[in-house]
Amino acid sequence: MLYSKIFKPFMFRLDAERAHHLTIDGLAAAGRIPGATSILSSMYGVKPSPELAVDLFGLHFDHPIGLAAGLDKNGEATDGFSHIGLAFMEVGTVTPKGQAGNDLPRLFRLPPDQALINRMGFNNKGAEAMADKLSRRRSHKVPLAVNIGKNKVTPNELAHEDYRSCIQTLYDQGDFFVVNISSPNTPDLRALQHGDELKLLLSTVNEEMGKQAAKRKAAVKPILVKIAPDMTDEQLEYTVDTIATSGVSGIIATNTTLSREGLTHPNAKEAGGMSGKLLSARSTQVISSVYRQTGGKLPIIGSGGIFTADDAYDKIRAGASLVEVYTALIYKGPDLFRELTDGLKERLKRDGFRSIQEAVGSNHH
Repeated sequence: MLYSKIFKPFMFRLDAERAHHLTIDGLAAAGRIPGATSILSSMYGVKPSPELAVDLFGLHFDHPIGLAAGLDKNGEATDGFSHIGLAFMEVGTVTPKGQAGNDLPRLFRLPPDQALINRMGFNNKGAEAMADKLSRRRSHKVPLAVNIGKNKVTPNELAHEDYRSCIQTLYDQGDFFVVNISSPNTPDLRALQHGDELKLLLSTVNEEMGKQAAKRKAAVKPILVKIAPDMTDEQLEYTVDTIATSGVSGIIATNTTLSREGLTHPNAKEAGGMSGKLLSARSTQVISSVYRQTGGKLPIIGSGGIFTADDAYDKIRAGASLVEVYTALIYKGPDLFRELTDGLKERLKRDGFRSIQEAVGSNHH
């Protein structure tokens, strides 16, 4: 109630990006104030329940719902975020060098469509600044993924070196890593999803992850690839095949879409990637295709348009082991995590599943 009655009306009167920065600054401050994270936990925390627990990539998740990349771009508010009920979170996208991103305004709300359009362009302070922030984390309560990208000025034929550089700088700070080749807001980035460039990129990333692990005499940390929802069936099949044979740990499906189908708000004319309710069906479709193609052997994190427990459950039944939210958190606030986890428990019970892991991919069986 606090969010919908007080916080959201105030935030929605502000410019979308200003509201975004206020949220991050507020959660970052909460991470530093003694006792503030305990208050957040008591207001929004989700009690662990064995039937929702997921063990994947050698990591433990209290439940399957996490936060997608894009909200905490610089890893500044991880302590605050760790106490609002999510089971894992992605920070970033981060690039080797800091960059300003695209011109303002670049973030737009579409309230009747429960959507956002962004053309941020990987604005971030760079890998060194993120490493510094994350090295000072107090809370390691939830697994943390670092989402990595390339600088705008780096040509695609050298992109693999940018991803390598991010891994070298941030290896100690992430529990797992995500290769972002699917943002629509960096020129030509999506071209990295196809052809030899993808093979080179993934072999470089795997090689660097291996080197960093060997230096520390430890197991290699997991690395996933985030794909776009706008590929043709043929492109998707080829991309998934390349990812599956590369030996990475999994796929995140999907990033934002360039489609504007079904949108009603005037901001639909803005350029950029759309996230929100209308992406739900397409991202679930992509999850289903990836699961079918890989025989369920390559773990999937589902992302795109999750607003209700049914949205999350549909993605899990289609083949996602974990799911991520972003836009729904802006529209519904942190009560969302409790709403989704309670709803998932009800659906498991209704369908006779003893655990969430039994429900993964059950549409295909």
